[in-house]
Amino acid sequence: MVSNQVLQKTIDGMTSITQIGLAVLDPEGGVLASNVENSKIYMESSKAFAESEAESQVSNGGFYIKVFEEDNLEFVAVCEGDSENAIMTGKILKMQLEELLIAYRERFDKDNFFKNLLLDNLLLIDIYNRAKKLRIDYDHKRICMIVETGPSKDGSDIERIHSIIGKKASDFVTAVDENNVIIIRELDNDEDENSVVPICNKIINIMKSDEGRDVRVSYGTVVDELKDVSKSYKEATLALDVGRIFFQEHKVIAYSVLGIGRLIYQLPLPLCKMFIQEIFKGKSPKDFDEETLTTINKFFENSLNVSETSRQLYIHRNTLVYRLDKLQKSTGLDLRVFEDAITFKIALMVVEYMNYMEDHSF
Repeated sequence: MVSNQVLQKTIDGMTSITQIGLAVLDPEGGVLASNVENSKIYMESSKAFAESEAESQVSNGGFYIKVFEEDNLEFVAVCEGDSENAIMTGKILKMQLEELLIAYRERFDKDNFFKNLLLDNLLLIDIYNRAKKLRIDYDHKRICMIVETGPSKDGSDIERIHSIIGKKASDFVTAVDENNVIIIRELDNDEDENSVVPICNKIINIMKSDEGRDVRVSYGTVVDELKDVSKSYKEATLALDVGRIFFQEHKVIAYSVLGIGRLIYQLPLPLCKMFIQEIFKGKSPKDFDEETLTTINKFFENSLNVSETSRQLYIHRNTLVYRLDKLQKSTGLDLRVFEDAITFKIALMVVEYMNYMEDHSF
């Protein structure tokens, strides 16, 4: 459906050229867009005209003309006055509005197609046939991106993001819920998934600076065929979910960097609790003091390097060794041993996952 804002912009553009006041009403006489001083005078006569057999007429100080989409009456266009210029302007406006209806119908058809494609609601033969009918290239590199915007105040996020990424005809922007906007980006042969990072950053920076919103963007892997777009969408969805837990400081998150976090996210909570019970013997990382947690995190950041960790913590090497020995006694794990360090790191991530799931359970 053509929005009232688009209708208003259309008639304002024509009025700036013709200097003739215009209005667009629905078949019931409701004013959708107008730049005349008192458009209410056209409401009753417009409704009566819509119910008549006439295609156009001059009445009540204006020229009325019907605008159809296929065989359905969509609008009544009204031009102020009954001069030849007013009549000609009305006919041109009719053509302009009918072209808008065709464009929006095609856009609606594409939007419906891509939504069903993302949700795996189409058979393979249907994907191929509908893509051909809608003139969508089947064999082309694409990647799916998800912009987490939160609920939009005015529902304009799709148009806004489309304007940010550019009017590339082969790209498609849609939504399947009120919190996320989905971008299906078509890539050139020399582009890979890293080529969308500047676009992600641009979206975040502009929306944050203009509206102060906390926007996050995720993206999946590149697919070579249209039928696999849903795979990239599922990957981007998972990246967004896992990123909330293990990559909270990142505003842009790729599926390809999720690593072990992707595996942990898919574990059942009872299994996680059993694992933590075995590792920490009834204790929890929540019981560690701030000094111990800082030491652990810094030790991992420096790839288990004792000298570099002690230097960055501004403590003597022996002090760090003492802390690691103390941790080994309480957990049975020596972080200086690679296998123990891996076990401990995974355990910390599992605890982080469990805490997140408990905090967000309903």
